Amino acid sequence: MKTCLLALPLLAAAAAAAAPAQADPLSDAVKADMPSLMGWYRDLHANPELSFEEVKTAAKLAAEARKLGFAVTTGVGKTGVVAVLKNGPGPTLLLRTDMDGLPVPEQTGLPFASKAKSLTREGMETPVMHACGHDTHMSAWVGTARRLAAMKDQWSGTLVMIAQPAEEIGSGAKAMIDDGLYTRFGKPDFAIAFHDSASLPAGVIGYTPGYALANVDSVDLTVRGIGGHGAYPQTSKDPIVLAARIVTALQTLVSREVTPGQAAVVTVGSFQAGAKHNIIPDEARLMLTVRSYTPEVRKILLDGIARIARGEAIAAGVPEDRMPTVTLRDGITPATFNTQPLTGRIAETFTARFGKDRVQEVPPTMGGEDFSQYYLADKEAQALIFWVGGVPKDKWDAAKGDAARLPSLHSPFWAPDAPAVIETATEAMTTAALSVLAKK
Repeated sequence: MKTCLLALPLLAAAAAAAAPAQADPLSDAVKADMPSLMGWYRDLHANPELSFEEVKTAAKLAAEARKLGFAVTTGVGKTGVVAVLKNGPGPTLLLRTDMDGLPVPEQTGLPFASKAKSLTREGMETPVMHACGHDTHMSAWVGTARRLAAMKDQWSGTLVMIAQPAEEIGSGAKAMIDDGLYTRFGKPDFAIAFHDSASLPAGVIGYTPGYALANVDSVDLTVRGIGGHGAYPQTSKDPIVLAARIVTALQTLVSREVTPGQAAVVTVGSFQAGAKHNIIPDEARLMLTVRSYTPEVRKILLDGIARIARGEAIAAGVPEDRMPTVTLRDGITPATFNTQPLTGRIAETFTARFGKDRVQEVPPTMGGEDFSQYYLADKEAQALIFWVGGVPKDKWDAAKGDAARLPSLHSPFWAPDAPAVIETATEAMTTAALSVLAKK
């Protein structure tokens, strides 16, 4: 039975926070487990695997979950892991980690830095790195599984812990859902995840009610012209000039067609055309990333791209059979929406445990996260993804809190304060789970 109510002993938690300092069994247990969890982190960091290739990573997580008493299924959505722990009546809670690394050459200088190499989907050899912090996510997933398995007397319900492949290419969550995640293991009442942050100091928790991350569309735009000699441009229809006009006109979508105050991004990330100084080519190719939150804004942007491309081509006198083609790549990452009342109540729970200085409401980001798929596949469920800051204190202080002066996620220099991230996230994820699954 679906439920929107959370058994949440906030008054008790607030009273405990106001009382004199005393032993905290959860915090103490997480701290005691940190040497082991850091061993996990170093191993995972040194041995990353690309999207849908997380075979060894998945095997490690599956083995740990089996040891803790979970019923474990592997190969869900190709390389995903589903670990189920049934513990009496109550709601079903899904906790997710992602597993994949990125085709990035590590430059952190860490003693356990990745030296791994792999082949991309295009068949090119590349260095691989956990440049997005998924190694901290998995380490905290292990820590959370350990705590909840050891605290079964304190909660009731069904815990579904999943290790998801291919988050970096926006395909892993859908692959697991399409492979029967909800039909084989049951639909969750709640889904929760976290992500390390390069925009918050280490150990600080950030949350965003409502839209938290964006729709991400990848658009390929082929601009066709009529090629010719660079010395005789009048005999051609120059696709480079046309494509340049399209790039400029696309900027009006956000500035003149989207309502002020609504977020939207249209970025041309690649412009490819020509091969020689004195040859006007037949075509130019543009690659765009398009970001939005709402379906309405997404439609304005995508329809506008097609309209502007065609309109500029007509204005340039391009023949009808040479009109531009706009191709929307498969695998849109839908916007991530943090639902209420789950988001507000978990934020209150975190504040009661960690203190208001370590829990902040943060603005939404134009980054993408396919965690959104778990909510969209069953909108009766509630969902929350939150941030755990990873910027080391000395670096945060040196940058005076200006994240633009610090390595970002996906940077070859991103080296989070892993102990702070893993310890905070393990305690936070366990706290959230205990709130959701509290005994009636």
